[in-house]
Amino acid sequence: MREAVVHIHPAGPLLALVGNPNCGKTALFNRLTGSRQKVANYAGVTVERKEGRLRTAAGKLLRVLDLPGTYSLYPRSPDERVTVDVLAGRAQGEKRPDLVVCVLDATNLRRNLRLFFAVQRQGVPCVVALNMSDLAARRGIQVDTQRFSQLLGVPVVRTVATDGHGLDELRAVLDQPETWQAADAAQAGEAAEGDDQQRITTILRELKLDSHQGELPSDKVDRIVLHPVLGPIILAVLLFFLFQAVFSWAEPPKDLIEGGIAWLGEKVGGLLPEGYFRSLIVDGLIAGVGSVLVFLPQILILFFFILILEESGYLPRAAFLLDRIMGSVGLSGRSFIPLLSSFACAIPGIMATRSIANPRDRLVTILIAPLMTCSARLPVYALLIGAFIPERTVWGGIGLQGLVLFALYMAGILAAMGVAWVLKRFTSSGRQVRPLMMELPSYHWPHGRSIAIGLWQRTEIFIKRVGTIILSLTLLLWLLSSFPAPPPGATGAPIEYSIAGMLGRALAVVFEPIGFNWQISLALVPGLAAREIAVSALGTVYSLSATAEDAAQALTPLIVQTWSLPTAFSLLAWYVFAPQCLSTIAAVKRETNGYKIPAIMLAYLFGLAYLASWLTFRISSWLIG
Repeated sequence: MREAVVHIHPAGPLLALVGNPNCGKTALFNRLTGSRQKVANYAGVTVERKEGRLRTAAGKLLRVLDLPGTYSLYPRSPDERVTVDVLAGRAQGEKRPDLVVCVLDATNLRRNLRLFFAVQRQGVPCVVALNMSDLAARRGIQVDTQRFSQLLGVPVVRTVATDGHGLDELRAVLDQPETWQAADAAQAGEAAEGDDQQRITTILRELKLDSHQGELPSDKVDRIVLHPVLGPIILAVLLFFLFQAVFSWAEPPKDLIEGGIAWLGEKVGGLLPEGYFRSLIVDGLIAGVGSVLVFLPQILILFFFILILEESGYLPRAAFLLDRIMGSVGLSGRSFIPLLSSFACAIPGIMATRSIANPRDRLVTILIAPLMTCSARLPVYALLIGAFIPERTVWGGIGLQGLVLFALYMAGILAAMGVAWVLKRFTSSGRQVRPLMMELPSYHWPHGRSIAIGLWQRTEIFIKRVGTIILSLTLLLWLLSSFPAPPPGATGAPIEYSIAGMLGRALAVVFEPIGFNWQISLALVPGLAAREIAVSALGTVYSLSATAEDAAQALTPLIVQTWSLPTAFSLLAWYVFAPQCLSTIAAVKRETNGYKIPAIMLAYLFGLAYLASWLTFRISSWLIG
């Protein structure tokens, strides 16, 4: 996450986008600004700041600010407070907007107009973007934008942000000088003194939109999806299918990448003479980075399903379904979405807790978010499951490997609930009942463009990690594993006499009780920078530990030959609770403004990981004999 920066902004027009959550505001921001965006933090707070550039039809260049979504100007969370402060001109390092574009959901004007009137009372010139007009039309809602504009006293433009409809009209309105003029004092005073509810009722009556719409298609679906018995079953089946697909769908592309890396290592190794440079390229670069790259298909499949659930509008329903369960451990369903985001990466999950108004719930959600199995742990799980769990069907077409992966994810979830329950029992505020109030947006088909952008962004992030952090630490590990050279007459592998070998044997004293050998102990160290580096480190260490005859073998058969089954199970248990990567710890420090919570998080995660691995290793060793 980027550091907070106080920007000295050039004199020029600043346009701010304001709207309720789920009104399509960010989609409109992306359409207006394209790739001309930058992301930082607002000075003094951890709320993300998105700014872009927009060129109007007449060539005017505007700064565009995407303000956090809010239902009112009475803030209940850090995100909403930033929106209020920016509109009032109180935000540090940010000037007051010259113009506000209020993005209204055309399917729910009654609720959205409340925010518009509150913004209008700030005395800032306003334009209304009537978004989601296509959904409104399909429901028989036809808004006369000309009459609507007369009733509001501001320009109104009909838009569909997902496909870019209405953007040219909006740019043309921004070129009109009168758009940037604030309402006169009489109009502003009337807006301030009037009854918003009465005004909204009058406007809807004038537009002939005050009649009840009847049952919507989303209501019919919700009767099944939100059923107290069927709903949780449907959610469990969806999650189970997701983890089955991560293994079954990923095998063909994974095999293709694995074969390509093996071919590349063999060809490059054949072209280079024996020596340090050949070892650097083949054992360090190709073996290390390649062992992580093969898991990209599984990560993309996981993200594909998460994006579909998010785009379709199902995620808030899942939060509603889990509210009772989460309430039993002292949380509300509002914590579900940050926790679900943590399956992708703990950092955006921790950042998403800003939407939780209750400080205690937000802090507990931050503490348990790392227990959700992030995508960085998926390469470790996939390596160990693929090596030690047989690929066979156990019942009804359900794969054993996918079943084990599902169990590991469930172990992380149950551990998180257990930690939350302990905090509930030992904190007085944890026993307070906090009812869940949240909006359930209408269902809609996921947009292929949005999903493709999300998958591409995740691929880009993963490739950058492979090409920067993972590559750098892999090469550093190769260097430590190659020097000093073994003494004359040495019979073991060269790595055993290197700095890395000595470090690994020292760490093995700590980790030997839980079944870890010196190679695993050594791989855990660079894994602190990023979890998936542990796989890369194992690839490098074992390629350097191998003899000349089996140096070209893949990592999987090497660990099958050298590890016991209890060791593999112990390592899986370790990564269910494994202490977080340094980036996550830094994010927690920023979100909590101190070192106390990160220190507590590191201590309890390390303790849980060691205890779980010790129990797993001892019990499995006793059972296997």
